Amino acid sequence: MIEEVFLYHTNDVHSHLERWPKLQRYLQSATAQADRLGVTTYRFDIGDALDREHPLTEATLGTGNVMLMNTIGYDAVTVGNNEVLGLNHDQFSHLYDRANFDVVVSNLRDAETGREPAFTQPYKILETPAGTRIGVLGLTAPFALTMPLLGWLPEIASASLAQWLPVVRSQADYVVLLSHLGLPSDRELAARGGLDLIIGAHTHHLLPTGEWHGSTLLAAAGRHGDHVGCIKLVFNEGHELIGATAEVMTIDDQPTMPGDAQQIQAYYDQGTAQLDDAILATLPITYQLGTAGVTRAVDLGLASLCWFVKTDLAVLSTGMFLTPFLAGPLSKGMVHQALPHAVHPMRTTLTGANLKRFVQEIMKNQAFLLEHRIKGMGFRGGAFGEMVWSGLEIATDGTILVQGVPIELNHTYTVANLDHYLFIPYFPTLEIAGENELMYDYTLREVFGQYIVAHFAEK
Repeated sequence: MIEEVFLYHTNDVHSHLERWPKLQRYLQSATAQADRLGVTTYRFDIGDALDREHPLTEATLGTGNVMLMNTIGYDAVTVGNNEVLGLNHDQFSHLYDRANFDVVVSNLRDAETGREPAFTQPYKILETPAGTRIGVLGLTAPFALTMPLLGWLPEIASASLAQWLPVVRSQADYVVLLSHLGLPSDRELAARGGLDLIIGAHTHHLLPTGEWHGSTLLAAAGRHGDHVGCIKLVFNEGHELIGATAEVMTIDDQPTMPGDAQQIQAYYDQGTAQLDDAILATLPITYQLGTAGVTRAVDLGLASLCWFVKTDLAVLSTGMFLTPFLAGPLSKGMVHQALPHAVHPMRTTLTGANLKRFVQEIMKNQAFLLEHRIKGMGFRGGAFGEMVWSGLEIATDGTILVQGVPIELNHTYTVANLDHYLFIPYFPTLEIAGENELMYDYTLREVFGQYIVAHFAEK
């Protein structure tokens, strides 16, 4: 007698809750239909479920997303870089306190204890009603530069699999990897063998009918909840796989139901209301977008960076600011709306010669970057905009002045800026020659909010 098992999977939703009612309804109805047909089903999420760009995620620090995920009945999820890096150590440690699903990841350790996080497990064994054992492993993208800044030690995928794959293989008839590593890494792992199925994420790739590498099937469901994947497995009486196919369902093609729009708005309104209730201070004047105004939002941003990083020299792009700051009460909601990015302060130390080269890179790329649409690397806005300095200016004859004094090529300078500028490819001097201290406990908007409280709130 054969046994059918359906594995439903989502990935990289990134708090795109505008699709959540349809996605939720599809998974619930598909599971119910399979149950009526006697087909065993399991549900997985492959990470980056949350993104603090959405006000509900920001207001609840991701726990609102977990409550929504609880309605799906996930059997296991792994974590993405957005979960690990988007929250501080304590926030991430308590993200899943009320989850009704297991968090499976084997390549992340707590820097303080040297052990796996208490809220995770390295693998899980699922046993079907017919006795087929499905082993589930999870791996997250090992961001070796930034995860340790938040107290997490990532391990490369191959080392983690070398430890845990034999353990799982000894207990399971079929082994599944929930991989938040990206498609190139998934293909590499598939070529090595030992895994039956890799369900992928991180690079937002869509594999409509899967992709075979030898005996390993790769599957992936795009991004932002635009698809749900389904892998259909068939096992014989000896629990041996005799068939496997992958497909995806387009969520936007699912029927819209009365109340969907109201529910989507409610997610947004719930988060916005919580953020708007938190008044930081009262601004005496309006701070405008761009560089034309007398009082500019970017100048407030530069001042907050200099204050937090403790330097007199700072640079910031105007595209970071999506809305102006109007005179009157300023709430966390307004700051979040203006600065929704997952970017962090960075202190960069450069010699005068390398600072000059950094300035020249900015000047060379400025015309292109002014309207360039930036995607990823923590940026959640539109165009990059113009780079604006505090403490540095370029004289009409081209001389670079730092605090009004010509730059000294052998002198050492410290610049407050953002990790975003390190990760994008336009300013290689930062990576090649800069001594960079990334400050990951706070986002730019949190630093900005602290500055506003310190300088504008009533004492």
